[in-house]
Amino acid sequence: MSGLAALLDDIAMMAKLAAASVDDVAAAAGRASVKAAGVVVDDTAVTPRYVTGFTPARELPMIKNIALGSLRNKLIFILPAIMLMSTFVPWLLTPLLMVGGAYLSFEGAEKLWEKVTGHDKVHGDVPAPLKGQEQEKQMTASAIRTDFILSAEIMVIALNEVASEPVLQRGIILVVVALGITVGVYGLVGLIVKMDDIGLHLMSKSNGVAAGIGKALVKGMPKLLAGLSVIGMIAMLWVGGHILLVGADTLGWHAPYALVHAAEEAVAHATGPLGGFLGWLTNTFFSFLIGLVVGAIVVIVLHLIPRKARKPEAAGHEAETPSGADTQSASTAEDARTVGTPNPSPDATPGSTADDAPDAAKRD
Repeated sequence: MSGLAALLDDIAMMAKLAAASVDDVAAAAGRASVKAAGVVVDDTAVTPRYVTGFTPARELPMIKNIALGSLRNKLIFILPAIMLMSTFVPWLLTPLLMVGGAYLSFEGAEKLWEKVTGHDKVHGDVPAPLKGQEQEKQMTASAIRTDFILSAEIMVIALNEVASEPVLQRGIILVVVALGITVGVYGLVGLIVKMDDIGLHLMSKSNGVAAGIGKALVKGMPKLLAGLSVIGMIAMLWVGGHILLVGADTLGWHAPYALVHAAEEAVAHATGPLGGFLGWLTNTFFSFLIGLVVGAIVVIVLHLIPRKARKPEAAGHEAETPSGADTQSASTAEDARTVGTPNPSPDATPGSTADDAPDAAKRD
């Protein structure tokens, strides 16, 4: 009897440990997911454009295929690579994370530049035409390629939050993050994409309050997508700047993080009950500024400088090549000379024309 009681005690203890482990995994997965919020919002804002222009019946199947491709990216390609890296070359995590932070900052600054200059309206994404399965496959593959970059950033950010955990628990946490974020993002994308269809259904099938809700849904979808785009842009600059700030401190450059931390502490101590929130907001603001500055530098290097370098080359090429009008004038003059001056006959003498040749033959 005592043996059975001891066995039951052991089972109860194992159950408690398992429950505590599950709680730890859930808490760590939650922290990791929050850190990746900027990329998650951007992923949610980007994906709907890949199904724009297709028939409503194909929208959800396409989103399902993109979600499966995203899950494959995270679990088959990215997760094993970063697990090996964190186990054998953990020192590489911070530089890799900073590369991701620089890329996030670049993406956010580029989106801001396009909004300020209007390039997003001129060079915006063209909706996919209503074509068959080949076009659907191409757009799905393009969405999965874009997702690979975003998924890599999400998983590396999440790994950085749980790098101190044991290997097995680290892997389980990252699997939970991958599943949770993929289901959450693409579930929300599916809801956003079908929101106008739901609104049209409510407008056509009912009157009064339901019809008003349907009309609001139809009108609200473009605004929702625009709002998500702005939130994603701000979040990318904030998260990218914070990654760079903390990464620089980890690698030995302590001054930037020390200044931001001092400002955060000063605001927190000076604002009483709101100190925690306002201190966090201060840190977020300075992280945003760092992301904006770094992103702007990358945008200038990748876009503005090459564009200026191409202008002198284009001007030189135009100077060397005759203009279209000059070429046409020269061609016209040549044609006129050809028409007005017939080819000389073999029998014609110098100074005579081909028309004089028959008379010369008669005289001979």
